[in-house]
Amino acid sequence: MTAIARPPEELQEDFSTREVAQRLGMAVRSVQLMVDRGELQAWRTPGGHRRILRSSLDAWLTGRGLAPTKGGDAPAAAEAARKLRVLLIEDSVHYQNLVALLVSQQFPELELHTANDGIGGLVMYGQLQPDVLLVDILLPGIDGAALVTSLRSQPLFAHCELIFITALDEDQRQPYAFALADLPVIHKPRLVADLPPMLTAAIQRLSATTTA
Repeated sequence: MTAIARPPEELQEDFSTREVAQRLGMAVRSVQLMVDRGELQAWRTPGGHRRILRSSLDAWLTGRGLAPTKGGDAPAAAEAARKLRVLLIEDSVHYQNLVALLVSQQFPELELHTANDGIGGLVMYGQLQPDVLLVDILLPGIDGAALVTSLRSQPLFAHCELIFITALDEDQRQPYAFALADLPVIHKPRLVADLPPMLTAAIQRLSATTTA
């Protein structure tokens, strides 16, 4: 970890490891490993506590197309009126574009966000807290099955609709059965036919939960 001197008046600009973990929706240990790998810059207080530079976190977020921390929190009224958020975690540009086209044409009430890999997807999930998660099984960094297993340990995940998307046939999916059990799965060759009705059903379940 890089030792960085910080004057007292700038202490409030930096975050504890736990604060960064909460902002990114990740485990504290995962953030510690990011510091150890040099992905985030940090320093230690005289008491030995690790502090992560806000500028370093902002650079990491913006480098992945995410909003920096300095934007402030959205007003509660705006949050209440927001569109339903859909997060697509998919490394294929072709399928990213295809999902974006389907959503824009058939679901203008949805707000679509896209992550290119599993690690970025975990971070975006923590930031966005999406209503619907579309995730490929095979992803760089961390596969979709492991990603979903990690997310299921978070209380907020209980309110998210999950749909798997994969090019794997049923036999090839067997190693991931532990994560796929009782969850909708779309075979990529049938994406155009199967995604719209599955999204419609997810939206209906979300609406029923909201009005209950």
